Order: sequence, then C-alpha cells, then structure tokens
Amino acid sequence: MRKLLISFLFLCLFTSAKAQNDKQKQRLKVFIDCSNTWCDQTFLKTEINIVDFLLDNQAADLHVLITEQSTGSGGSNFQLIFFGQNNYKNQSDTLRFGINPNTTDFERRDVLIKYLKLGMAPFVAKTASADGVTINMKQSNTGKEKKEAALTKDPWNYWVFRVSTNGNINADKVYKSLRYSGRITANRTTEDLKIEFSTYASKNKTGYEYETTTGTEKFTVNNNEYSFDHSLIKSINNHWSYGYEANMNSSTFSNNKSRLFFRTGIEFDVFPYKDVNTKFFTINYTIDARRNVYYDTTIYNKTKETLTGHGVEMNMSFNQKWGSASVGANYHNYLSNWKYFNLGINAFISVRISGGLSFNVGAFGGLTRDQIYLPKGGATEQEVLTRRRQLASGYNYYTSFGLSYRFGSKLSNFVNPRFGGGGGGMFFFD
Repeated sequence: MRKLLISFLFLCLFTSAKAQNDKQKQRLKVFIDCSNTWCDQTFLKTEINIVDFLLDNQAADLHVLITEQSTGSGGSNFQLIFFGQNNYKNQSDTLRFGINPNTTDFERRDVLIKYLKLGMAPFVAKTASADGVTINMKQSNTGKEKKEAALTKDPWNYWVFRVSTNGNINADKVYKSLRYSGRITANRTTEDLKIEFSTYASKNKTGYEYETTTGTEKFTVNNNEYSFDHSLIKSINNHWSYGYEANMNSSTFSNNKSRLFFRTGIEFDVFPYKDVNTKFFTINYTIDARRNVYYDTTIYNKTKETLTGHGVEMNMSFNQKWGSASVGANYHNYLSNWKYFNLGINAFISVRISGGLSFNVGAFGGLTRDQIYLPKGGATEQEVLTRRRQLASGYNYYTSFGLSYRFGSKLSNFVNPRFGGGGGGMFFFD
C-alpha cells in the first residue's frame, strides 16, 4: 500500500512538472492594443518573431495597452502597460518614454519597438523562445549623449515656435474656390506652467455660376477671419490648476467686426494629472467678459454690446484593457439674461466585448440659445445654400455607431504586402 501511494505521488508530480514544462515551451501569445495612437503592426510583426500575435485579447498571455499624449513642445509621451493573463495573470509592468517633436516616423517606431521588447522580455523569459534571445546590456554612446543632453539647460527655456501657411484652389466650369490662411504660435510648457500665444488669419473666396430663367447668374462669397489668442495655465498641485484666456477676433461669417474676450477659471482633476494616459476626469468653472462690435445690426437691434457670463465644463476619459470611453459636457450662459445659454454633451465608447466581438458608439448633442450676434433679417436662399454666414439654429447633434465580429484563426503573425499598392489591392476597383 505504501509503495502504491509513493508511486501515485510520483506520477502526480511528474505529470504536473511535464504540464508546466509544456506550458513553458509554448510561444508567448501577445495582443497589441493601440488605444489612442497608431501602431505600425507590420513593423512590429517583422521585428518581433518569437511570439504569436493574436487578434483575440482573451486568448492572449500578454495584453499590451499603448497610449500616447502630446507634449507642449509638439512631441509625445508614450505609456505601455503590460497586463499578464492566463499563466501570467500575476505579472504586470508599466513603461513610459518620450518622443522628440522632430522625430521622424521611422525613428518613432524604432523607439516604440525598443520599449516593447524591454517590456516583453520578462514574459518571454518564461518560455522556450528565451533560448533564441540575445540581450545586450551595454550603454550606447547615443544613450549617453541623450542623458547628458537631458541634464543640459534648454537654451530656448522650453519655448516652441511654429509658423505655418496653407491654401487651396478648387475649380470647375461653374464653381471656383480660393482659400489661404496662416498661423504663428509660441508656447512654453512645463509641469507647473503652460503659456501660449497665437495669431491667425484666413481668407476664403468662393464663386458660383448657375442657370436661371433669365440667364446665367454669378454669386460670390467672401469670408475673412483674423484672431489673436493668449492663454496661461498654472498648476497648484496634483489635482488643482487655474488660468486665463484672452482673445481678439474678427469674423465676417459670425458677424463679428471685432470681439475682445477674457475668461478666467479654476479646474479640479479627480485623478492626479500624471495618470492622464489611463484615466482623466476634470471639472472646471470659468467666468468671462466680452466686448462685441458687429458688422450688421443683430436680431436684438445691437451694433455693439458688452456681456459677462460664466460656464462649467466636465471631461472624463478612460483607456483600459476592455477598450476606451470618453464623456464631456459643457454649459454657458450670459449673466444679463439666463435664457441665453449653450449646452453641449458628447460621449464615445469603444468596447471589446469578448474575443473578436467589439462595439463602438459616439454621440454629440447641443442646445444653442445664445446666438445673439446673428444679423437682423432672414438669410436669403443663396446665403443658406452657400453658408455665407452663420445661420440660426436651436440645436445640433451627431451620432455614429458600429459593431464588428471576427472569427476564425486567432493568429496574426504573417505579413504579406504583395499587390498591396496604396489602396485595397489590384483586384478591387471603385
């Protein structure tokens, strides 16, 4: 009896060890989740070929959530969260790195693949694929230079300047559109302070030609816009910040010959600002004052007026393994008459329900009761059709939704660009 018991225990231990050994010999199954950024999946699969890339997040051993946030200099901060699943469910890690604003797409993907490999290394180490991995722990000269550069004082004191201009011409026999614009910005962003200056100008000229009962008619639309903006945001601590915004604007489309605007307020973030990659929930309250001078007399018989108002805004977003979600709401009214208000609500959610089933829905809705700047008198048929000026509207909304389901093979290891071209392939036509 004693020998039988010993044999049984030995068999159990051997079976358990064999099962564990078989699990370790399996290739690591990885699901790449680029939540709010674009990833070159082709490059990832060709550079990392010792794992199995899956299209099903539930079947993966490792779920990698990649998020990106823009920096004040025009660069990006990336966060990679490695969620262990199945046999690795007690294992997780988070890596963060920055990308310079002048980095090319080629350099950007090289940095991403480097940190992706670093984060996956502890998981791959527990599989048979670790036998084919070579790790170089030497610091390169480039890395040393980057470290020294990070310690060097910025000669620009974190100021970033941008100058841009663009234009387009679109024409056919009965239609011609000419548009050009320019913008100059200067901004300085640190953890404690965010300052920005911006100036903008644009001109849009559109001509229409159409047949009527009396002959050929021509109609031309001219819209010009000029603006100067300045804002300053100061942090108080990990949850609170305050700031102000000033603006000078002129727009023929909105009947504003000149508008001077100033707004100041305070904001509270339920979560620390440093968690912006995964969760973000802010509420802010602002008060404002504006001086408007109009091109045409408004619907309330005004050619100029001074107004004060206040508003509240809420924004919330989450990037998690199950998907992403964002909700926003804003309300503003004029203190002189509370019936002049503006209310807007937006929401978007993308949920990976299970395996290959995913669902997304987005919606925006708004009530517009503060269009006090609209010119007196109704718009002509031509002005309505050509959008020559802003039109009265008590509301606006937008919705989108989608559902997708994928089944079949879960593997996504292979890359085949043959006859790919720049579109859907040579055998598909419009």
